[in-house]
Amino acid sequence: MIHMGSGRFTRLAIRVLDSVARLAPQQKKADHLVTGQHGEEEAYFYLRECGYVIVGRNFRSPRRRGEIDLIGWEGDVLCFIEVKTRTSRAVMPAEAAVDEAKQRELVAVAREYLRPLAGKPAARFDILSIYLDRGGCSPQITLFRNAFSMQ
Repeated sequence: MIHMGSGRFTRLAIRVLDSVARLAPQQKKADHLVTGQHGEEEAYFYLRECGYVIVGRNFRSPRRRGEIDLIGWEGDVLCFIEVKTRTSRAVMPAEAAVDEAKQRELVAVAREYLRPLAGKPAARFDILSIYLDRGGCSPQITLFRNAFSMQ
């Protein structure tokens, strides 16, 4: 019997299911959407390895535009995580895409998430940049903790 850690087994299972799903007839997704989805999966596993407890993915509010990619606890701090995935560094760093307008949007959505929570936990915004190599090498991941404030 082969024994693997639950995280490695889960990651393997997701990759197998993704491979099977690619065989089924379906509408073609735009390349940037596929890249972004792959990046968010990598981010999820990376953050879990860093000790985060992920409690939300792709959170949207009916009252606001935009979404928060991942929400997780690191210790007693609730983290709203924006994931930026790129296949090239040619234009600008991935994290630079989280400009002031994007930050305002994320803050507004985070406030909607916090509204029903009792006790208003300490919260922060993290940005995770991921560069995926089309050759299949491991992604290059950088986590920027407390990247900007609630303002």
